[in-house]
Amino acid sequence: MEKEELYNICLDYFNKTIPIAQSELNYSSNFQLLVAVILSAQCTDKRVNIVTPALFKAYPTASHMAQADVSQIFSLIKSVTYPNSKSKYLSEMAKMLVSEFQGEVPESFDQLVKLPGVGRKTANVITAVAFGNPAMPVDTHVFRVSRRIGLVPQKCNTPICVENELTKHIPANILIKAHHWLILHGRYTCVARKPLCHKCGLTEVCSFFKKKQLPLQE
Repeated sequence: MEKEELYNICLDYFNKTIPIAQSELNYSSNFQLLVAVILSAQCTDKRVNIVTPALFKAYPTASHMAQADVSQIFSLIKSVTYPNSKSKYLSEMAKMLVSEFQGEVPESFDQLVKLPGVGRKTANVITAVAFGNPAMPVDTHVFRVSRRIGLVPQKCNTPICVENELTKHIPANILIKAHHWLILHGRYTCVARKPLCHKCGLTEVCSFFKKKQLPLQE
């Protein structure tokens, strides 16, 4: 099967089965989105959404968070993964937003990655979700699903490689939605340990399914 045909089949399937595709993080501003994405690193959105209401109530803006002690932030996020590091990142990130960006989250990717706690994936999420610019953030779900299906080759074993491959083959006008499609498919169907292949409509074109010859079990 040609690569273009595979992409068309997958994108059409996702469009039909996941018509509403958006972030599952709860937030009400670009700053709160940035905080939530930083907290979500190697942590579930469900856990982040449990933590953020109290955090955002205490520190709704960068200016508020910049004035907080790291220990105060830690006390509110201690149930997420790596709370020590993340509380320091959030404090330093808020201070930089205030000192260099008037408390506003910058739209520029190059400026975003200068912020403490913000790597390429997080910057791409903000670029896409907050500002609507075409981007393909690659988290663990996007990485796993795109390689399993065969959208990217197995030798493409780094996030940047996967990002470049997907960006090359997915139209810019649906790139953001495709990012969410891959995440949601990976979160609820193509899960890490025991993918629910019997619930997936892509088994006929999926490299992983063909290789493993997994039986369809109800």
